This record gives sequence, C-alpha cells and structure tokens, in this order.
Amino acid sequence: MAHTNEDHIKLVNGLVEITIDSADGYEEAAKDAESSRFKTLFQARAQERRGIVSDLQAEVRRLGGTPDDDGSILAAAHRVFLNVRDALTKGDEAVVKTVEDGEDHIKAKYEKALGDVDIQPETRRAIEEAYAKVKAGHDQMRDIKHAQQAS
Repeated sequence: MAHTNEDHIKLVNGLVEITIDSADGYEEAAKDAESSRFKTLFQARAQERRGIVSDLQAEVRRLGGTPDDDGSILAAAHRVFLNVRDALTKGDEAVVKTVEDGEDHIKAKYEKALGDVDIQPETRRAIEEAYAKVKAGHDQMRDIKHAQQAS
C-alpha cells in the first residue's frame, strides 16, 4: 500500500527529532570538551545539524504537516550524547568514541528511512540531501576515532 502524506510527514518528522537530538548532543559536547579543536568541531557540527533540521522542517511544511521543533526526550541518540559527559572525564579519545556511537545511531535512522521504497521523489530528495550531510559528519568522527586508535 502506498504511503499517504501523513506517512511522509511522520517519516520526516522522525528524522527532524533525531537530528535535533544530535544537534543538542553536539552543543553539550562542545560545552564540555577540553580541547579547543573538539569544541570548535562540535559547535560547527551542531550548527550544521540545525541547518539540516530547518531543511527537513521545510519539507514537512511542503507536505502540509506541522514540523516537530523539539527532539525526542528519550531518544537513544540523546542518551548516547549524554554519555559524552562521562567520557569527558576519560579524555578526548573517549569523547570521540561516544560521539561516533551517536553518529552510528543517526546514520542508521536515515538509512532506514531511505530504504522505504514508497517515498515521493521530493521527500526522498530532501532526506537524501540531509543524509549526505549526516553521513559526512559520521565519517569524519569515524576517521578521527581511527586516527586516535592508530596513534
């Protein structure tokens, strides 16, 4: 059965929520990071995620829905990012690993959404554009983690 507009709105709003969670998580991580390199990186990533949220909210409006404007209180991504706090006592390497876990979670959510064959082309395009940015962030954190493990 083909998706209704409601289904599309729900799908995109789910991505809005998790992307807000990750932006919030990066803001928390930036506050707590010790090295200025990570503080700057996390702040930039939080801003980038806010931009993705705006794009996805615009898509929800285009579909005739009301975009979510806050994260999911109990989101797994947010819990992962809260673990950043604990990781901070263990140094930057632990922070990067924790953030990368959060990135794995959000990347999986986007991939699941893109695996849905019934998405209308405009909505798919909006999700794909958001995913490309999310994936770039994920890959950067993965590469930093691998570089730390190698040293």
